Amino acid sequence: MFAAHGRIIPRSTAGTIYLVSMLIGAGTVFLVSHMPAGHIIGALTLLLLAVGYTIGRAPVPARLAAYVETIVLSITAFLLMLPTATEILRRVPDGHPFVTDLKSPLLLSVQASILAALVIGLAAQILYLRKGKTAAL
Repeated sequence: MFAAHGRIIPRSTAGTIYLVSMLIGAGTVFLVSHMPAGHIIGALTLLLLAVGYTIGRAPVPARLAAYVETIVLSITAFLLMLPTATEILRRVPDGHPFVTDLKSPLLLSVQASILAALVIGLAAQILYLRKGKTAAL
C-alpha cells in the first residue's frame, strides 16, 4: 500500500486489512505490555486510528483530510512498533534477553531507528501528497 499509493488508503481493501490488524495489535498491547507506557501507546493508537479512518467523512477539504489520514495512520504504525521492539528485546532469547534495562543502549538505538524511519517516511509521504498524488480519496 505504501509503495502503490505512498500512504495508507483507509477506504481500500488493504486499508481495511490494516485497520483490523492494527486493532488486533493495539488490543494485544494491553495484554502483553508490562509497562504503563504500553497501555498509553495502545490507547493513543486506537484514538489515532479513529481519527485516521473518520477524517475522510468529516466536512473538511479533501486535501486536508489526505494529510491528516497520512500523518495519523503512519504514526499508528510507529506507535505499535515501539512496544513490539521493546517487548521482543526484553524477552528474547528466553532466559537471557538482549535487553534487561529500559535504558539499554541497544533498546534506545532500536527506538531511535524506528523514530528515524517515521520521520523519513512522513517526509516522503508529505512530499508525495504535495505533488498532488492523493489517489483513491
